[in-house]
Formats: sequence, C-alpha cells, structure tokens
Amino acid sequence: MIYIVIGFLWLSICLYVILGGADFGAGIVEMFTRKKNRPKTQTLMYTSIAPVWEANHMWLIIAIVILFVGFPEIYTTLSTYLHIPLVLMLVGIIARGTALTFRHYDAVEDNWQRIYTQIFYFASLLTPFFLGLTAAATISHSINPDATNFLDLYIFSWLNWFGVAVGLFTVSICAYLASVFALRETSDRFELGMMIRKSKQTMVFVVIAGLLVFITAYFSDIPLLMWVFSKPLGIMATVFATICLFLILRAMNRRKLLPVRALAGFQVIMILVAATYQHNPNIILFGNGQHLSLLEHVAAPKTISALGWALMLGSLFILPFLFYLMASFSKQRR
Repeated sequence: MIYIVIGFLWLSICLYVILGGADFGAGIVEMFTRKKNRPKTQTLMYTSIAPVWEANHMWLIIAIVILFVGFPEIYTTLSTYLHIPLVLMLVGIIARGTALTFRHYDAVEDNWQRIYTQIFYFASLLTPFFLGLTAAATISHSINPDATNFLDLYIFSWLNWFGVAVGLFTVSICAYLASVFALRETSDRFELGMMIRKSKQTMVFVVIAGLLVFITAYFSDIPLLMWVFSKPLGIMATVFATICLFLILRAMNRRKLLPVRALAGFQVIMILVAATYQHNPNIILFGNGQHLSLLEHVAAPKTISALGWALMLGSLFILPFLFYLMASFSKQRR
C-alpha cells in the first residue's frame, strides 16, 4: 500500500506542476506581453486556464495531506526549516486568486483594476519562484539540522544560488506551459502567430534557465549531472524531453496543434523524472549527510492502509469529474 500512496503523491505533484504551472504561467505571459497585445493575451489566457484554474490547488492540497498523514516527519521537517518560502508561496497563491477574481468581476473599473492586475502579475511570478526554491532546498544538502544560528537554519537552508536558479527554471516552465497550452485557444492567424512566438521565446528561457541550474549545481557541489546522466533512466528521460521539444516546434510550424498540450505535459514529467529518480525514495537530503526517506520515515501501517484506500476511492470521484469539467468547457468553445 505504501507504493500506492507514494504513487498518488507523485501524481499530485506532477499534476500541480503541469496544470498549476500553466495557471501561474498565464499571469507571467501576460505580464511580459506588450501593452497593445495584452487584451488579446488576457482573453487567451482566461480561456486556456478556465477549465482547471479553480481546481489546480486541489493537487497541492492532496500532496500536503499525503505528507501530513502518511509521512509526518517529512511534513514537519519541510514546514519547519522551509516555513518562510512556503508561507510566501501560500500568500502568493491567495493574493493571485483574489486579484484575478476581483479584476474579472469588479463592477467598477477604476484605479483598483490596475492594482489588481499588478498583484496578479507579481503573485503569478513569485509563487512558482518560491515553489522552485523550496524544491531545490530538499535536494541541495542546504538544510542542516545541526546549524546553531537563525540564518543557517531558516534562511540559507533555501536562499542560495542553486535555489534561485531552480526558482527561475520553475518560472520559465510555467510560462512555457501557459503559452503552449494557449495555442489551441487562438481564433485567428494573428493570435496564433503571437502565441507561437511566445512559445518559442519561453522555450529559449527554459533552456537558458536549465543550463543555469546545472552551472549553479556544479559550483554548489550538487551532483546534478551524475543524478541525471549516470543511469539509463535519466538519459532516456532527458532524450524524451528533448524529442518532445522538437515535436512541439514541428507541430507549431505546421499549425497542427492537437498534440502540443499532451507533449508539453509529458515533457515536464520527463524533466521531473530526470531530476529526482536518482535519489528517490530519499525526499530530503540534509547537509549533515542524513536524509528522510519515503520508505523509512513513514506512518504506521494501518495509517498508510487507510490513506491508500481513501486516495483510491477519492480518485474515483475526482478524476472523472475533472475530465468532465474539461470536456464541458471544450464543448462551450466550439
């Protein structure tokens, strides 16, 4: 049953990165769009994320519940040493959703619209950045429980060059997903050409940020290259992610947009596999050489069994209705 629970944890993280990432990326893409094109971009982003934007954080909640119930020591460690970036991320989620709602439904158009828009932009940018910082801290050996001062325990445990690079990479992934997902929502040649240009630009940013991650990992003595390329699985995942990039470019150039969303989602999953498979099931690597494992630091067997059955039964209700939601919005756009 433990492997079922870990599988649901992995699935929820993947879905949050893909769907939630595209959600955050909508604000990032709009933020870096020329003012004259922002109304069109805003409409495209709204249409693209409409089926899932209110349900995206469900995957984050599921991941948190799994950690809290099934892996309490891991949950406690994360919420203790990384409480600052986690709180900032949660504040960004709340601020972003609130600003988006007020901007869309506020009956009076005044200067507050401008304030809502700016909050939406910066929350969309900073939230995935802190998510990346948090993820980087778990594998960079920067969390040191033996530290004796506040800065080493609660600031430098996540604030370092490798974490910043992973944060920028996460931001670029979100913008990339949003621009690629919006391709099928275009209604004319101008919109399609604009989104194709944005997709290609964000691809470049993803590649640059990815190289920056490897460079900072090297100078931080993090064996990221070994993790990714020392075994066939990492090499295969990297090759598949690269192939997806070329397939997406080919589909965009040929204006055949049906497979681009699936390819982009699969590409992100391959990136996650390449970056994390080597040290799994060790989910947190400490600076003192110790680690926390999903197989070793786990709740009682009865708790895991109950959690596994709850996740399986809950998925029978959640997943079909999620697909129905997407299908309903798809029919409305026809």
